[in-house]
Amino acid sequence: MEMMLEWLKISPLFNFNQLLRDRWIRAQAASVPAGSRVLDVGAGSAPYRAFFGHCRYLTQDFARLDPGQLLHEAYGDVDYVSDAASIPVEAESFDAVICTEVLEHVAEPIKVVEEISRVLRPGGKLILTAPLGSGIHQEPFHFYGGFTPYWYERFLAQSGFEDIHVEPNAGSFRAFSQESLRFVLASCPTALPMPLWARIVWTPVWLISLPMLAGVIPVSCFLLDHFDRERRFTVGYHVTAVRSTISGAR
Repeated sequence: MEMMLEWLKISPLFNFNQLLRDRWIRAQAASVPAGSRVLDVGAGSAPYRAFFGHCRYLTQDFARLDPGQLLHEAYGDVDYVSDAASIPVEAESFDAVICTEVLEHVAEPIKVVEEISRVLRPGGKLILTAPLGSGIHQEPFHFYGGFTPYWYERFLAQSGFEDIHVEPNAGSFRAFSQESLRFVLASCPTALPMPLWARIVWTPVWLISLPMLAGVIPVSCFLLDHFDRERRFTVGYHVTAVRSTISGAR
């Protein structure tokens, strides 16, 4: 099972959520001019530090999660240990801010967006990702399942951002495939605390279902996703926005 999980982490078919997000962030980082001051809000393990090697990259985090709850099971170097809604820097200190998979973990996400607006210089770029719907994780600091495009459009604009672009991280069928795989892992007979008789009954059913749930459905969803125009059940959104250059815009 451990080897299977490690393989799944690097599979673009099964771990598309993380891999597509990383690819998108790499592309966004490449568009940030060399020498720019970049702040990673809620950086955690700081997995994107290398992407911003051409910039002055700094990090913020509240640093209260257990290491095992982090992507690389340890915090990276954190420059500002603080609440994301109250970062101890002067206004207009940064040319770009990156904030990935963080908003669902803060109690007041609108205040965090407002704070990001405060620390960005006019014309500065926001690089933001968050889920549309996610299971509980990094508890007890998980307050929201996710955010819709309408949330970004409304509250980023209210916080002084313009040129707001929201794009889904793949479509509905890829999201369905993720849940199919999640079911396979969660229902594995060795993963469930069931009595012996139930395990004996369930194991052959699980094995018979495995090729369909972990093979046919993910491959079918990958192919069908190309024809999904509405993408109403995407796993999350990738967002960019620009801090308004209009004086007093909030």
